[in-house]
Amino acid sequence: MLTFEEACANLTAAGTPLELTTAEIRGREYPVFANASANLAAAFAAAADRADEAFLVYEGETWSYGDVVRHGHALAAALVDDFGIEKGDRVAIAMRNYPEWIVAVVGIAAAGAVSVPLNAWWGAEELEYGLSDSGSKVVIVDAERLERVAEPLARGSIKAIVVRAAAGLDGAVRYKDAITLGTPPPAVNIEPDDDATIMYTSGTTGAAKGAVQTHRNHCQAVMAFACRALVGNALAKDRAAASGTSPEPGPDRVCMILAVPLFHVTGFVPVMLSSFFHGHKLVMMYKWDAQKALEHVEAEGVTNFVGVPTMVQDLLECPDFDKYDTSTLRQIGGGGAPASPELVRRVESSFASGRAGLGYGMTETTAYGPQNSAEDYVARPTSTGRPVPVMQLKIVDEEGNELTQGEQGEICFYGPTVIRSYWNKPEATDEAFYDGWLRSGDLGRIDEDGFVYIEDRAKDMVIRGGENVGCIEVEAAIAEHPSIYEAAVFGLPHERLGEEVACAVYLRDGATLEAQELIDFVGERLASFKVPSVVDIRSEMLPRSPQGKILKRVVRDELATARGSG
Repeated sequence: MLTFEEACANLTAAGTPLELTTAEIRGREYPVFANASANLAAAFAAAADRADEAFLVYEGETWSYGDVVRHGHALAAALVDDFGIEKGDRVAIAMRNYPEWIVAVVGIAAAGAVSVPLNAWWGAEELEYGLSDSGSKVVIVDAERLERVAEPLARGSIKAIVVRAAAGLDGAVRYKDAITLGTPPPAVNIEPDDDATIMYTSGTTGAAKGAVQTHRNHCQAVMAFACRALVGNALAKDRAAASGTSPEPGPDRVCMILAVPLFHVTGFVPVMLSSFFHGHKLVMMYKWDAQKALEHVEAEGVTNFVGVPTMVQDLLECPDFDKYDTSTLRQIGGGGAPASPELVRRVESSFASGRAGLGYGMTETTAYGPQNSAEDYVARPTSTGRPVPVMQLKIVDEEGNELTQGEQGEICFYGPTVIRSYWNKPEATDEAFYDGWLRSGDLGRIDEDGFVYIEDRAKDMVIRGGENVGCIEVEAAIAEHPSIYEAAVFGLPHERLGEEVACAVYLRDGATLEAQELIDFVGERLASFKVPSVVDIRSEMLPRSPQGKILKRVVRDELATARGSG
């Protein structure tokens, strides 16, 4: 049988499209894909070879590759000629998912500037922080967010280009008035290690940090995702051959659905950039809606669904799930949060050809990291998988000493997809990086076969009477209860123990559950010190971020306040 290591070696050997070599980056040597695009602008321009091919489907609109590139190049010219943008200047993007969001990235890259995607859920104060912190000179914005940037616009500290808006907007230029289609992009020399994007991380405390990704970061990440997909295909073919069966033929063309925001690294890199670079069709959703997503799957022949686990669960829980044809789906998964083993089993049993998958990446790794899928994921549903050799991982203790196989510690990353720094935050950069390695802030271990297991956030561990309790493990146990739709586990202050384990849960439609029943259920599966002593049964779904993650700290603070322990 072909091993994972052998499949990686075959695909990355000298002379192959995914050939691995080495490059010096900021004084250190890194493994890199030799044939990766030099920069985003070059990769986008190359898509003009597919000019007439449909690229983007959005709410009844269809944009070809040529449409997006022509619009992007016209925008680049306008940014340089009319807005004074020079190489290295920052241009912010503050809008919900629209086709012009992607056009903006193409145009900003072609101008040699730096894209600054801002969280579309941010309010006026948060947006002003992002604009000020990044030093953006221009913001490309939709009508709703234009109102939220009114103050810096009125002060003249920033200029605005507004998309999909009526005429007569004070202080802003309409997008369609700003560009002249057919205008060529400016001539700009862009090096692989020039800054390409600044993506803000939510953080756990304090203001958001801008993670600076270079052109090389993005181009290498897209290649890494492609490599991992081809490794999976090679292993599937080998397993089929060994069992005497024929592997299921792949789709004629990959079609991905963009269900997460583009300002999130998952939507930006493995979904949008991968589609653009590799000629996939991309179905963009205006906002997340499970039934609408199923309609798109059937109508457009979607093959790859990438979202957070809560979105996958929403698909399966949709009352009309069985009414839609989902047979074209081949990959169902994503990242951003762990999936329970029960959800993995449900995916494997609910789709005709779709297999479950999970990736572990961060904004700071340009989304790439270990991935798990198909048989490996079924066999190890609590593991986030293995990376291809362009990325290295290790586990360290609090002093930074590398731990041995199977020991729990902080997960660290090394590779060409790791960001160069945090924007204008040298102390945060120094805290997160050492000798080129990124400290993830996640606790985990690596087993004898190289599979990575994330066991909790280093700063989100419940410490009950001196015992460490991994929230993910408890959440997985709770998820096995048939009445549970979703759950969040966290620590609450306790006078004697320091912290006690608490959970908030939302039940399936029509289900009933008493707190003690859930406590007993978890107690049958986990050690007593891991069993929640506080159970908050909610009448509404738990609050989520724009990326679909449960906002555990919000839930925790609400419950702590209600109990007078905050």
